[in-house]
Amino acid sequence: MDYSFDDLKNACATDWKAYIQHDFVRRLGAGTLEPDAFRYYLQQDYLFIQHFARAYALAIYKSRNMADLRQAFDSLKAIIDTELTLHVDYCRQWGITDHDLARLPEDRATMAYTRYVLDAGNRGDVLDMHVALAPCLVGYGEIANMLNSDPTTVRAANPYDAWIAMYESEAFQSAMHSEIEWLNERLAGVNDQRFEELVGIFRDAVRLEIDFWQMGLEWQAGNQ
Repeated sequence: MDYSFDDLKNACATDWKAYIQHDFVRRLGAGTLEPDAFRYYLQQDYLFIQHFARAYALAIYKSRNMADLRQAFDSLKAIIDTELTLHVDYCRQWGITDHDLARLPEDRATMAYTRYVLDAGNRGDVLDMHVALAPCLVGYGEIANMLNSDPTTVRAANPYDAWIAMYESEAFQSAMHSEIEWLNERLAGVNDQRFEELVGIFRDAVRLEIDFWQMGLEWQAGNQ
């Protein structure tokens, strides 16, 4: 059987739905998410992106051919040169200064997710790490598309519209589809036992993404 990324999602359908349709996401689309919850999420996401870059640096080291090495290098360069800069600029729009970002303590949900991804890469190979990273890269693109197509989503006068637009942008959607293509090519060659191992990695990463959304809501609830 030739496996694909869709098979990973289908094997974790309940968790994937809970991630994609999390209350944090629904409130974001409706424009009803508490601003402080979003600011806290943005700050923790800044830390996550840094570890995301470290993961791709590890992928460069783990690469066994030029195609994988180049793909990991291009991703790392895009994160360092573009994504982090855009994120910092976006944080400023929300009143989060460079000084704020420089002295951020990591939330336990951030630590759990980022260290899991790095551990998956250290223990396994490049495919293990890409599978652990996929819920973020692919999931955010799917969330933006879902919100954009949902008639209940508020776009005009929604303070989070720029966030949705960021992930439905041509650049991000292209990166998402490139990642899915890369995964499909590798997954097609794995046997049943290896696929089940990858399902376990993917499921754990999706659950950690759920915790990352929940983190913002719980922080808000505890600081009202």
